[in-house]
Amino acid sequence: MKKLMWSAIAAAMLGASAQAADLPQPEVVQAPPVEVQVASVSGWYLRGDASYSIMKMRGAHYFITQDGTGTVDNGTFDTTKLDNSASIGAGVGYQFNNYLRSDVTLDYTFRTTFNGSTQGGCGVSTACTSRDIAHMTMFSLLANAYVDLGTYGSVTPYVGAGLGATHVSWDGDNNTSCANDGSGCDPTFQHEGRESWRFTYALMAGASIDVTCNVKADLGYRYRHVNGGPMFGSIYFSGSQANVGPGFDNGFDIHEVRGGLRYQFGNGGCGEVAQVPPAPMPVYK
Repeated sequence: MKKLMWSAIAAAMLGASAQAADLPQPEVVQAPPVEVQVASVSGWYLRGDASYSIMKMRGAHYFITQDGTGTVDNGTFDTTKLDNSASIGAGVGYQFNNYLRSDVTLDYTFRTTFNGSTQGGCGVSTACTSRDIAHMTMFSLLANAYVDLGTYGSVTPYVGAGLGATHVSWDGDNNTSCANDGSGCDPTFQHEGRESWRFTYALMAGASIDVTCNVKADLGYRYRHVNGGPMFGSIYFSGSQANVGPGFDNGFDIHEVRGGLRYQFGNGGCGEVAQVPPAPMPVYK
């Protein structure tokens, strides 16, 4: 009887093992890979900048009207030079995304000195050198657009361009003519200064550096071109019976090394990785 019972149990166990072997194996379902997303930068910002400005003048010219004849001659300065200067500026802008932003800036260029000279006749001699000294200040109002070229750690290089206008203010031109043979000089005459608005464009390149998520240091180069315009008015020389003036400058090329700060409102980004939920554990079914 016992042998019969153990035989029945053994047969039942063998049957259960065979049925288990015939069942399908559990399938492991892997969770999808985690997506890494860079936080988007957007919103308004304020900026402040300071620049060292290398000033290049494109020349200058003036008119001479002979009294009684109506003859007008166009004279050209033989030499023109502007001293280097400095600029400060401020602006407000908007960051559209990680790659595009724009702003409006107002920059003031501190007083710079013009030195020019011409060769010709004057009251004391038929051969003389006329020397001119004048001072100029200006401020530029520009609308700018920039393309950020990606963020590498905390550094974001960029290129940009701007269009606008510059108000140029000359405070007068002091003219002194001296004989080349050293025999003497004419009295110094002062031409009244002129001021005007000029078309201006700019090209920029540089990099911004994340100081914090919302504060960015900006280091770069800017080229500004300012169109020519009026420089000084006319004066009457009784000895030569001529009106000298008005005078015009031919514009300026300004090369600037710039440094500044930008404060980004809202999401400053800093190249952070967005928070992503942890991947689920493998699921068996």
